[in-house]
Amino acid sequence: MKRLKIATLPLALFFVFIDVSMANAHIHTVDEGESLWSIGSDYGVAPEDIRELNGKPDGALHAGEELELPSSLAATSEEEDLLARLIHAEAKGEPYEGKVAVGAVILNRVADDQFPDSIHDIVHEVSPSGHYQFSPVLDGTIDEPAAEDAKQAAHEALATDGEEYEALFFYNPETADIHWNATQEELKVIGNHVFSR
Repeated sequence: MKRLKIATLPLALFFVFIDVSMANAHIHTVDEGESLWSIGSDYGVAPEDIRELNGKPDGALHAGEELELPSSLAATSEEEDLLARLIHAEAKGEPYEGKVAVGAVILNRVADDQFPDSIHDIVHEVSPSGHYQFSPVLDGTIDEPAAEDAKQAAHEALATDGEEYEALFFYNPETADIHWNATQEELKVIGNHVFSR
């Protein structure tokens, strides 16, 4: 299975990149009530990476404790902004969970061999019939700035690598012109969107 662009680097360069990333890690002081999940979401890194880096097999945290946080390797700031703008354009008015799930669809496609290898290429992909995969690219709404909840949803999707969601497709059955998605395996309905694989 593909991973985001980093997987295409030569193996030696990959380990150098990881070492540099860890060397540039952030330090976070744990506040009362925080969890690995909430901290990972805030910083855009996977909770399991925080757990592994800090040797916390049970994930228990204590207020005042300092944690080393690796820099996110999942996306550049430009890719995260593009993901947030797509979420904003596709899921405006949808519940927050639905926004995160839309972001996860993009990340799942990046990781799947049948789709392009980057967030940019997924968002701008043209189907064999000559249509954009995502209507906001066609109608220009992809260029609108993302709202704060869409930015947070993109951040959360990247932090968790979309792990909670397995969907490769989503559509609104009330507004979709093409209903071929209905032939896919339906995984979940969130708000007005059907998520499928």
